Amino acid sequence: MTVRTHWLFGDQLGPHFLAPEGGGPDADAPVVMIEALSVLGRRRFHRAKAHLVLSAMRHRAAELGDRVSYVRSGTYREGLAEAVGTTPVTVCHPTSRRALGLVESLPGVEVLPAKGFLVSHSAFDAWTAGHSAGRRTRLEDFYRWVRGEHDILMEGDRPAGGRWNLDHDNREPPPRGGKGLDLPDPWRPVEDEIDAQVRGDLDRWERDGVVSFVGRDGPRRFPATRREALAALRHFLSHRLPGFGPYEDAMLAADPVLSHSRLSAPLNLGLLAPSECVDRAEQAWLDGAAPLNSVEGFIRQVAGWREYVWHLYWRFGEDYRSRNALHHHAPLPDWFAELDAESVDARCLSTTLAQVRDTGWAHHIPRLMVLGSRALQDGWDPAAVTDWFHRCFVDGYDWVMLPNVIGMSQYADGGLMTTKPYTSGGAYINRMSDLCGPCVYRPSERVGEQACPYTAGYWSFLHRHRDVLSSNHRMARAVKGLDRLNDLPELLEETADRGTAPP
Repeated sequence: MTVRTHWLFGDQLGPHFLAPEGGGPDADAPVVMIEALSVLGRRRFHRAKAHLVLSAMRHRAAELGDRVSYVRSGTYREGLAEAVGTTPVTVCHPTSRRALGLVESLPGVEVLPAKGFLVSHSAFDAWTAGHSAGRRTRLEDFYRWVRGEHDILMEGDRPAGGRWNLDHDNREPPPRGGKGLDLPDPWRPVEDEIDAQVRGDLDRWERDGVVSFVGRDGPRRFPATRREALAALRHFLSHRLPGFGPYEDAMLAADPVLSHSRLSAPLNLGLLAPSECVDRAEQAWLDGAAPLNSVEGFIRQVAGWREYVWHLYWRFGEDYRSRNALHHHAPLPDWFAELDAESVDARCLSTTLAQVRDTGWAHHIPRLMVLGSRALQDGWDPAAVTDWFHRCFVDGYDWVMLPNVIGMSQYADGGLMTTKPYTSGGAYINRMSDLCGPCVYRPSERVGEQACPYTAGYWSFLHRHRDVLSSNHRMARAVKGLDRLNDLPELLEETADRGTAPP
């Protein structure tokens, strides 16, 4: 039997994508990888993201040596024709609908099952068919099922410690008085000649007007090889996992990483398998090296939320992209699109924009409660917000950002994914960070020159969507609070002029 060539996409770079088990490619199959310049020209990506993806692809090709045919081409279609002609190939199920549509349109391409996730498409479909007839598919139910099916943090048929969800223990504000978390520096790679070549190519393409980027490309911060990804995982397990839980929702101006793993980038490149992250974290708890609340919080992110988002991306369908239940149509302001942190006075937003500009990363609370909340309060087009997150984050892919932004962040699906809009006034940011103290705005002020843009924006958002939100059991009490605001007319007059001006 002829051994077929296997096509590796740039987010399928770990060894498990070449393993025959679970419907994988032929053992020892020759490999083709295609670096398609059209992908970078399609969107204005963050420069650090483009660097990371190309570096990871080229490093993987170097590891595969003579086994791989690495083609640089204008498009995937052209590159595949150059590499294999009309010879049949296999490919693991791609992570985007666009890529899936491409491979399904090509003759001689067999799509194998998806890899890089704990739950298969068929298993998820079977679970939803048996579980959610007439009900919405909620994260908590899915997460408990995954834990039981994969025997993760279980004691028989019960959750370890007696509770499924330890969020109750994981919402501590950061230490006060200028104290950080007293942790070693985050893991960082050492760049090599491949990184230098990538940077040179990106410089040349920009000079030639072939591509355009946003953000800064400083020294690489995230793993580009399997070896680096495993080193980053070990570093997190040893130095950050023990204290991850309590402060996972906290923010510090001088420490954007805190106890977070930053493993989303290598996970989404396929350099790590979610099973090994989950298994090693659980083992840390069994060994007494990390407390249960920290381990459960991390496992919830990987085995719960990440898997949930992946499957909802496919379940909701392409029409989900155009959902806009709140009828938000304002364009993204230039200062936001360009990551112009210096033009913003609100310290939480300026700090987070600078972090994204400089690194292409921020942890989940700045993404949701600073960046996303601002977009939601001001009524920016959710499709444009989704595209911005996709382009500007090193771990951002279509499957990642579509449910996270349309559903979780912008509530544009009207509650298909979450039970409420996630936005707040400045009091939440003040409680969970050290960002408000030196800010020119006061989190307690709704009107006037020192009015916090988030506090004023929160009440303006509730007023604008009062009819919709008053029937939401999780928002009804907040909406009733509008009736107690004696300064509501003044607040609405001031927020009506917000427009696209930076706060």
